[in-house]
Order: sequence, then structure tokens, then C-alpha cells
Amino acid sequence: MSDAPNCPACDYEYTYEMNGSWVCPDCANMWGLSAVPDLEQTPEIRDAVGNVLADGDAVTVVKSLEVKGSPTGIKAGTKVRNIRLVQGVGDHDIDCKVDGIGPMQLKSSVVKKV
Repeated sequence: MSDAPNCPACDYEYTYEMNGSWVCPDCANMWGLSAVPDLEQTPEIRDAVGNVLADGDAVTVVKSLEVKGSPTGIKAGTKVRNIRLVQGVGDHDIDCKVDGIGPMQLKSSVVKKV
């Protein structure tokens, strides 16, 4: 049995050491011997003014947004409760339900933590 770590990119178990790095023969990923990158760690998501957001937070929209299929859109100052942070389409990283509009994804750059 070897104490070689699984590949952090594809989780392949048969990795090997070469020239001071770990190498995955399956996906050709290379990483340092001392530090295995943690792919499970997600980057901090910050609002428009720099506050760190978390799941379940309440936010307000800082600028009016047009929404396809809605005649009014979302007005500035609209409060959105119980957000969920996701890796959405493009840079949309907040999954939420807006009263009067329905479920949607928002960019963190257009909201402010309450």
C-alpha cells in the first residue's frame, strides 16, 4: 500500500511522485508534495460593499433590476430573505426567492447584507 494521496482534480487513486511533485496518470494533474489543494473549499462571496455572505442571510437589492417576463422588475431596496450561495450561471452566485417575482439567481454585486 502506498501513502500517495488521491488526485485532487479527478480523485484517481493511483498517483505517483515525480521530481518533487505528485502526478496523476489519468488526468495529468501535477501538484506539490507538501500541500494538496482543497477543492472542497469555496471562495468567500461578498456583497456590493464587501460584507461576507453566508447561506440563510437576508439581503437588499441595491439597484433596480429588469427581469424578463415581469413588467416591474426588482426595485432597489427590495429585501430578499434566506439566500443560498451557489455556483450559478456566469457570475450569478445567489439562489433566492423574490416576493412577487419567484425563484431566481442574483449576482452578489447587486445586493447588500442586512
